[in-house]
Amino acid sequence: MPGIFKLFLLLLLFGVFIPATKGQLLNDKPTQNLISTGINHIYNNEFAAATAVSQQLQSRYPNHPVNYIVKAFAMYWQYLPIQDNKAKVGEYVRTLNQCLIAVEKQYGKNSKDPEAIFFTLAARGYLALMYNYQNELMKAAGEAQKTYGTLTEGLKLTDKNSEFYFTTGMYNYYVEQYPEDHPIIKPIMFFFKNGNKPLGLRQLDIATRMGSITKVEATFYLAHIYLEHEGRPDLAVKYTSQLEDSFPRNTIFKMIHTEALLLSGKYADAEKLIPELRRRNDDFYPIAWHFFEGYLLEKKDRDYAKAQDEYLAALKIPHDEQYTREYHAMAYAGLARIADRNNNQVSAKEYYRKCLAIAQYVNLEKEATAYMK
Repeated sequence: MPGIFKLFLLLLLFGVFIPATKGQLLNDKPTQNLISTGINHIYNNEFAAATAVSQQLQSRYPNHPVNYIVKAFAMYWQYLPIQDNKAKVGEYVRTLNQCLIAVEKQYGKNSKDPEAIFFTLAARGYLALMYNYQNELMKAAGEAQKTYGTLTEGLKLTDKNSEFYFTTGMYNYYVEQYPEDHPIIKPIMFFFKNGNKPLGLRQLDIATRMGSITKVEATFYLAHIYLEHEGRPDLAVKYTSQLEDSFPRNTIFKMIHTEALLLSGKYADAEKLIPELRRRNDDFYPIAWHFFEGYLLEKKDRDYAKAQDEYLAALKIPHDEQYTREYHAMAYAGLARIADRNNNQVSAKEYYRKCLAIAQYVNLEKEATAYMK
């Protein structure tokens, strides 16, 4: 999942507004509340209700860039994963480009108006995400570099607006973490201000409690950080449970909550959620519930033969880069553990090699690397 590139779109999209600006929309509290309502509908997969909110927004601010940003956000969640959706990805990119055109029409070319800057950051942030998920890391980093100057202004405003705890926390954490994950971009990161990962974690936690519109994103990303980078699924559960409780119709949130429960050893709680996940036979969801079933069978029931079948079933389905890549990696690790139990160290090492080829979670990498020594 992305880190630093998401910052740029979130500066506007989730209501991180610089105080005391002159922009009309940025000072329109009812419109900010309307945007928040629409976004919450999108999070909970209530797309018809979100469309109704978008129509109200369009009537208040016709042809305004905000309409294209909200539309792009809705597409992002409705057609997961958008970068792999051949039927919708073209429309998605066109919507982002329409936003940039609308910015220029609304504010003029290269405008320094705060609203113009925010909407430009939002649109370019989504484009950066596309590059990131398509593994075009240099292009993604290039987009980040273009908007760096504006982003750093937001870093100065944390004490003035609690919404900035999210963007500042994300920056402090990922500006250090992202180059560790993707060494190819280290030369570009030379131009970025240093971060502080422990401080970033504290700021993100504050955002989950004090943020208004940024609360959901802060909660989601903090959970992911504890799962992937910090190796603390026990801490991730605190945040994934909040997402599951607040947005019960969001299958992605249910999926990551189930994962956190399993990896932290809360098998009984995870087992209650899997039947609902199993009803999703579309897209990549079967990868998740096949892996979850296999993990339960291996760790809780000690039924290694059935666990192996579930892991293999998960691996038969192509994974996406954003949400289910790690479930393939964990399935390979599960097969490696089972092979080792059967005294088949050759197969175990082969499965761990496949795991390491795609794994991003620190705990998984440690497990596979230790066995390969």
